[in-house]
Amino acid sequence: MFKNTMKTTVLLAALGGLIIAVAGVLGGGSTTALTVGLVLALVMVGGSYWFSDRLALASAGAKVVERHEAAEFYGMVESLAQRAGLPMPRVAISPSEQPNAFATGRGPNHAVVCATRGLLASMPRDEIEGVMAHELMHVKHRDILIGSVAAAVATAISYIAQIAMFASMFGGGRDDEDRPNPLVLLLTSMLAPIAASLIQMAVSRSREFEADRGAAELLGSGHSLANALERIEQLAIQRPMTVAPAQAQAYIHNPLNELRGGRNASMARLFSTHPATEERIARLRAMSPQRV
Repeated sequence: MFKNTMKTTVLLAALGGLIIAVAGVLGGGSTTALTVGLVLALVMVGGSYWFSDRLALASAGAKVVERHEAAEFYGMVESLAQRAGLPMPRVAISPSEQPNAFATGRGPNHAVVCATRGLLASMPRDEIEGVMAHELMHVKHRDILIGSVAAAVATAISYIAQIAMFASMFGGGRDDEDRPNPLVLLLTSMLAPIAASLIQMAVSRSREFEADRGAAELLGSGHSLANALERIEQLAIQRPMTVAPAQAQAYIHNPLNELRGGRNASMARLFSTHPATEERIARLRAMSPQRV
């Protein structure tokens, strides 16, 4: 746990350092670009964090349900939340036939956990329990806030790069000697957003591993979640799901694409919000008690 927490902290610090470095290079020593970047980051962090539940539920077409509408599922989430020492979250169901789930909300007291109809209809109870334990760990670890911060800073870096590029192209009213070197400006504007995205994706993958670990500890075994991930991997290909790309990282399994073997697989994983499913399964089974 400590190793993953430190990794996340270092990655978020790297994002913060990157936004300052980019602003310094593209701003040519001016504080204007830095100010714009910080304001953008704060606005986007606040908006995406505060309205995360509404945005995620709307994107999934999900509906919050009460106990009488899905008694068994509601009771399962309630029991898991009690075992995890969490307040009871709101429970939602998405109409998608792809087995999947996500957690959202600005904190444990305002959380929502959502499962798709495909998950509830296609999987045995113990595997659904493993999936929901994973989602509750995201709530417990406040991963929605961490993900919002990482995404907002990465987006702000991209905006700063674009603003600086346009300002340079159209002059921006600055003397020639005050402008950044055009080649440095071009390279920074191109490479900074890529670097920010790589760090953001690494943060997301780190949090997925940590939620898997927490779920295994809560349930006393990683077998049910490992089996669930294996089943979801197989069924997701057969049942496409339409989700806003910005919301895809919230799901336990990326609903938009799959990473397969091949020459480009390693490169693709760098830009993936989720670790490779086979690696998650291997880690979960390694931390589970041996069955007799």
